Amino acid sequence: MRTEQIKGHEIEISGVRVANSSNWTAYLTIYGPSSNPMHRHSVFPNQQVCVEEVFNSEQAAQEAALKVAREMLSAR
Repeated sequence: MRTEQIKGHEIEISGVRVANSSNWTAYLTIYGPSSNPMHRHSVFPNQQVCVEEVFNSEQAAQEAALKVAREMLSAR
């Protein structure tokens, strides 16, 4: 799992290996800004993104999830 900061939001991106396969899927969670660093406010709960795609590596899946996060936050 990788964490990024974009526009005050904390982004968690991960690649999850597909069962019985060498492929990976992309997962994303977005937390909104919070005045308390011990409390994260989920604005996009952890879920699979790019659901019709599989990736050859964990890194490729993470990059796809990060692209989705950037697109979502640029629309805000």
